[in-house]
Formats: sequence, structure tokens, C-alpha cells
Amino acid sequence: MAVEEQEREGATEVEHRDVLIVGAGLSGIGAAAQLEMRCPGRSYAILEARDAIGGTWDLFRYPGIRSDSDMHTLGYVFKPWTQAEAIADGPAILSYVKGTAREYGVEDKVRFGHRVTRVEWSSVDARWTVEGTIGEDAAPLLLTCGFLMICSGYYDYDNAYTPEFEGTASFKGRIVHPQHWPEDLDYEGKRVVIIGSGATAVTMVPAMAETAEHVTMLQRSPSYMVAVPARDSISAFASRHLPEKAAYWLVRWKNVLLMMASFNLSRRRPDLVRKLIRMGVVRMVPPDYEVDKHFNPAYDPWDQRMCLVPDADLFKTLHNGSAEIVTDQIEEFTEKGLRLASGDELEADVIVTATGLNLQFLGGALLVVNGREVDPAETMTYKSLMLGDIPNMAFTIGYPNASWTLKADLTAEYVCRLLNHMEEHGYETCVPRNRDPSVTEEPLIDFSAGYITRSLDELPKQGSKLPWKLRMNYPRDILTLRYGGIEDGTLEFGTKRQSPQVTPPR
Repeated sequence: MAVEEQEREGATEVEHRDVLIVGAGLSGIGAAAQLEMRCPGRSYAILEARDAIGGTWDLFRYPGIRSDSDMHTLGYVFKPWTQAEAIADGPAILSYVKGTAREYGVEDKVRFGHRVTRVEWSSVDARWTVEGTIGEDAAPLLLTCGFLMICSGYYDYDNAYTPEFEGTASFKGRIVHPQHWPEDLDYEGKRVVIIGSGATAVTMVPAMAETAEHVTMLQRSPSYMVAVPARDSISAFASRHLPEKAAYWLVRWKNVLLMMASFNLSRRRPDLVRKLIRMGVVRMVPPDYEVDKHFNPAYDPWDQRMCLVPDADLFKTLHNGSAEIVTDQIEEFTEKGLRLASGDELEADVIVTATGLNLQFLGGALLVVNGREVDPAETMTYKSLMLGDIPNMAFTIGYPNASWTLKADLTAEYVCRLLNHMEEHGYETCVPRNRDPSVTEEPLIDFSAGYITRSLDELPKQGSKLPWKLRMNYPRDILTLRYGGIEDGTLEFGTKRQSPQVTPPR
């Protein structure tokens, strides 16, 4: 039942918050902490579909789960990462997120088991109505807010991606996906085949090889792999000689600049970077290893994310024989394992399908504006944090070529600046408008990773010009989002009585 209908019938008044945050993961907790710091007194709540804080870092429980970025950039800008490991495991990251929630008074604002299924904007009331379900009994959820922040990431937490394989029913062992790792899975002393070549597979191989009889990483095509120290020596030095915040700032910017240099060099001189990465791999693998077969991707460096190998742990398993890499196509599953296109067979007791993730924008919630359903794929992103013609709503997505939190921090900062600007000027609504007919649509993310290309048609578009263009450049985004003017001629502001006329995209 709509809010207006409830009010007309004299029903209990619907609970209202100034801001509702959807998602209590890394982004949602960070956004709430920034609201506490920058917008004191503003009412808000965090709606989390699951029963725990942490998002990805609570959901994923597969062996060896760890960050695929350094923690000095994956950590929040306002809370230094102080542990020795720069590439941290999942439990350490989860503890960091939960510690942030406690420290900034966010814990009590999280409402667990609150799954959002529909959000509707009313220009008449200048507010969002948020609907969904609560708990296992699926009790109805109904709240309203003045501003909506979607911090649920872009992964589908319920449905992982698994290709259709022939003969899976004939396999006598166990098939599992990392996204839904079973607690009762015992692989000690067993033969394990991990299908995949991305960060998840690269993480799982050395972790499972510690107790499994043997682990095979079966890849259809290779990925770029770069060995890095698990601990940052410059961070250790800075921590001994500088105050905590200064040391964090120094290492954070060192890593940001190194990442940018790597990305820019890869785009300008891909052959050179490919050669440098290959030289690094040659030093790590056993003598006479088939490097070009197993470590030479068909795409250029940074067309997809690179896989970090902390302390060369994956390469060490190749040396000691506890794991191997096989590059081949799967013909079919058999009773004992897998038959490959080459005719070879891999025997296995456990097969792990580390085959990727599905993307889901806005957590899968139905988006409605003034009574009309809106397909996000038909919208264009403004500063990669709002949608054109969609009022009072922001979303968080990270950089494809850097740590997620770098952009999440800036998004939360910008939203706080926007809310304070609106309060100062008496505005109740803001909506991005594209008034430049020369701006053309482009895919949101210029990355060839399978989980992105599979879902590009379902994601919003970016524009060919600023402020509609997604920039994969953290320093430039700092200038725009932290220091740039709010009233830039693209955002249109109004009050409830003089709200901008919003016609949602068809």
C-alpha cells in the first residue's frame, strides 16, 4: 500500500529518515561514518538484507579469501589501516569494517534482515518510499526518506555465475562455488580442481594446497599475475618514524601513484608492460615452465584487473608440486572428474567453479519515479554517483582499476557536501539534468572482464563528456568531488513546493 493511501486511511504514520543507506558492507559503513562526521544531527538508518555487517567480507568464506588491493587504499581515508599485512585476509578486513562501525557509532543504525525490493520517488512529497521485506517471515518493510544512498555494490549476492557444463550430474564428487562455500566441505587429502583464472582462483589454490592431496587450477585462458610482498616495507618504516595518520597518508598516496603509473603505462605501452610482467613470472616459476601457455593472456595489461600474488604463494605451490596449472577447454564432466578438449582427463574429488560473479545494479530493487518504472540501463550516470533525471539518490561503485574504497570514500564525502549545501540553501530536491545534446552514451565500464561484459546491457551508461563521464582517476576525482562546486549548472535544485519537474527516462 502506498504511503499516501495509508495516510488517507488514517493508518500509522510511516517512519521517515533524512537518509536511508542500503547495504552495511564496506561502502555502507563508510558512508554512515561520514554522515556522523560531516552531517551531525541528520537522521539515518542502514538497511542490510543479511544478518551481519561486512557485505562481501562476511558473505565470502572460501579458503584463503583476501583483498585483491592493498589495504592502505582499500581502507577508509578517515581510519588508517594499522596492521602489518598490506594484502589482508577476509577476517582481518571484516574486523576492520566492524571496528569502524563501533568507533563511529554506526552499529546501532543497522537494521538487519531488511531486504529492499522497490524504491519510489514522489516529486509531490519530495521523498522516497522504500519497500521490501523483513526477516525470514518476509514481514513488509515500508520507510520513507529524503535522500537515498545505494551502497550495496554491484554483485548479485544470491546468484553466482556458473556456465552450463555438460555432464555435471554424472560427477560423483562435490561441486561448489566460492560464493556459496559450504561449511561442511572437507577437502583434506583430496584431489581438487578449481575452474577459473581470476583473483578468486589465484587465492584459493595456495590456501587449499596446504591440506589437499593436490590442487589443479584449470583455466580456459590465462590472467596477468604479479607477485607482491604481503607486507609493505615502506609502511613498516613510516609507521616507526611518523605519526599514524601521516604514515598512512604517505603509503596510501605512494600506492595510488604506483597504481596510476601502472595503469597509464599499460594503456600507452601494453607490449612493454606485458614483457615486464612475463619477466617477473619467469623468475617465479620452475625452470622450463610453459610460461607463454599458462601466463600469457590474449588481452592487454589492465584490460582486466591484474591478480596479485602476495609473497608469491601461488608460484611456490608450483615449485613444490602441491598444485599445477592446466590451460585447456572443458569438454564435459565425468564420474571421476573432467574430460578436456585436448582429450586429457583430470580426476577430482572436489570441483570448485570459480567462474565469476553476476552483477546487479541497485541491489536488484525496482526503481520507480513519479509512478513510472525506470530501467537503470536507460539512464546516464552523473559523476558516476548519481543517475540523470533521478532525484535525491546516489550510488556507490568503485574504480575498476584501483581499490573500491577510494571511490566509495569520495562518493560519501560528496553526498555529505551535497546534503549540507541543500540544507544551507533550503533545497529539498536535487536532480542531474543533461542539457548538452552533444553528450553521447558509452558503456559504463571500459573493462573486458567477463563479469562486466556479461552485464553491461543491464547497467547505466556513462556519457562522452564530463560530468557524465566515468573517470578512472582518483586525484582528478578528489578535485571534483571533494573540492569542486556543487552548483555546476547540471544539478537542478528545488523545494517541495517548487520541486523540479521530473520526467523519468523511458
